[in-house]
Amino acid sequence: MSNLRLINETNVSSFVNTVNITDIFSADFDIYKIVVSDTEPSGVPSTDVIALYTRFINASGSVITASNYDRANLVMKSENVYDEDKLANTSFLYARDYIGNYTSSGSVTYIFNPYSSSSYTFMLGQGSGGYDTANNRYRGNKQIGVLKQTASMTGINLYSQNSSYSFKALIRTYGLRVDS
Repeated sequence: MSNLRLINETNVSSFVNTVNITDIFSADFDIYKIVVSDTEPSGVPSTDVIALYTRFINASGSVITASNYDRANLVMKSENVYDEDKLANTSFLYARDYIGNYTSSGSVTYIFNPYSSSSYTFMLGQGSGGYDTANNRYRGNKQIGVLKQTASMTGINLYSQNSSYSFKALIRTYGLRVDS
């Protein structure tokens, strides 16, 4: 029997630049797996990409926009260079997906202790995506992050780094059961 339990499947079938997925974290699980697939961009030039950023939603339904996030990101580029960023006290976690015009992107992210009101919420993940058809650019990334609040989180907010870029996606959330 699988230790993964499908909790939610959100099919973003119309183009949006932000999506809230609420009521996915509960006392039932401490670890969650979020899979983003079947992405499609809109309004994005061929030389750019949509970077999906993440924020958490608290038990009151408010998106946490305060500068309580620390994050680090490694972007591996097909042109043989990479970007490495580390920032503290920011208002969002880094992108997991790069949604480009010539290949579908995807990501897998793990969230730790989001519902606990006595510990911080941690995240780690990896994703990929391609864009710039003239130069065949492809991006792979790995990231870690933490929300430095001891409050109960019940959902996530995913949004485009550029509000004029929109996307479609299939977002599945799983709870990871740990057998004793």
